[in-house]
Amino acid sequence: MQDDHRIIQDRIKKVEALRSEGVEPYPYRYELTHRCAELCAQFADVGHEPAPDVVSLAGRIMLHRPMGKTLFMTIQDGTDRMQLYFRRDHLGDETFALAKKLAAGDLVGARGRPFTTNTGELTVYVDEFTLLCAAIRPLPEKYHGLHDKELRYRQRYVDLIMNPEVRDTFVKRAKIIASIRDTLDGHGFLEVETPTLQPIYGGAKARPFVTHHKALDMRLFLRVSNELYLKRLLVGGFERVYEFVKDFRNEGMDRTHNPEFTQVEFYMAYGDYTDAMRLVEEIWERAALAACGSTKVAYQDTVLDFTPPWERLTMIEAIRKHAGLDVMGLSLDELRAYCTAHEIEVGKDATKGLLINFIFEHACEGKFIQPTFITEFPIETTPLCKPRREPKDGDGPDGDVRFVERFEPYVYGWELGNAYSELNDPQLQRALLEQQAERGRAGDEEAHPMDEDFVRAVEYGMPPAAGVGIGVDRMVMLLTNSYSIRDVILFPMLRPEQPSGPAEAAGTQDRP
Repeated sequence: MQDDHRIIQDRIKKVEALRSEGVEPYPYRYELTHRCAELCAQFADVGHEPAPDVVSLAGRIMLHRPMGKTLFMTIQDGTDRMQLYFRRDHLGDETFALAKKLAAGDLVGARGRPFTTNTGELTVYVDEFTLLCAAIRPLPEKYHGLHDKELRYRQRYVDLIMNPEVRDTFVKRAKIIASIRDTLDGHGFLEVETPTLQPIYGGAKARPFVTHHKALDMRLFLRVSNELYLKRLLVGGFERVYEFVKDFRNEGMDRTHNPEFTQVEFYMAYGDYTDAMRLVEEIWERAALAACGSTKVAYQDTVLDFTPPWERLTMIEAIRKHAGLDVMGLSLDELRAYCTAHEIEVGKDATKGLLINFIFEHACEGKFIQPTFITEFPIETTPLCKPRREPKDGDGPDGDVRFVERFEPYVYGWELGNAYSELNDPQLQRALLEQQAERGRAGDEEAHPMDEDFVRAVEYGMPPAAGVGIGVDRMVMLLTNSYSIRDVILFPMLRPEQPSGPAEAAGTQDRP
């Protein structure tokens, strides 16, 4: 840190010296003809003599190598790297001296002619150059620099400079999102926007973040889901809608969870959850092709195949297959005893349906490596879904468990979304939300609160519909072979930064 502080002070003095020499270290603009990748493609076959074409490009200096009367620089822009070649006898003593004063981290623009060196590297023979930004802080040393994971997340701007593969991950993320948008647009969906600040949260079992609006003197919540607003739009006559949203859930953080995360939710009138499954398969298939060029994608030590159709299992079938347990043949007490024996935490008032769901989460979730749809959940898991239309043993009223037309997609043991045949019976909707509200009053912090306006909207008539939410961050993890969700979020949630010491504080005290 002492060395960095000294370098910062030296660079501040360099900026002052440049200004005294009439050089503006922070000019306003620079005219480009090419970016590095474009130049590489256009001049791939250029010879050893400089081409007659004059090009201009700009980027950050990554390597700066003075060699007597010549100087080699490597600059990096948002597409690639390019080598620059400076000669004193070509540029003149003063201009060449200025080039030698530059350092790794500075941004520079250069005009010149492309040629290929004797070692086969495409290079620009510089006719003139402009300092575009004098960097004050030094870049990390290449081999001993930015390796600490938390520091990389905290200083993502440096991580992006030093690690091209990180930048590539976020380029792929953009392609994945564009692919999802293109798929939904192609099926006639309309992209919309709904509130982030909500007077009543809902649409997911989650603990919300709470804030206060001063002017209206009211409590508000950061949304845990946009579901209830998108369904209001179905009532209003928009038959196919979608939205990319930031959702916020006041929960723990781990490899696959961040309190702020991205989802895409979409709703299609006159469809059901089987229609939604086919569309989810298409979304994943096209996203894999956009990001990876194939539906077979390597993640960690496994090749995942996103080619439709995916395997489909009901929750009961999954428990029977992976836990060897026939939960429908067990009583409430026997299910509770199983949970106790396997250290599965359950509430004292948990119903048979909730116990079945807890057992599934504990015994089965990690078993679904290849893409799989888990269908038919106990009705207690959501108040927003239609009951299963073909009653089977265990469905009420004669049985003690009821199931709904819900599915979740699983890949690599992760739940990647949620989907329903949406409930549009206003009387049943009210009853189920009232049950959830009662659970909330009993202490369940993740239960849905009662939303009278939403019920009123459904009372006006909501068409039968399918609804889907897909976690974009986990999708990007799988399609970019990223180990942690923090690797695919540009600025993930971190603890407050602590000053590293007196030298660091001294180097930053005059800057925000």
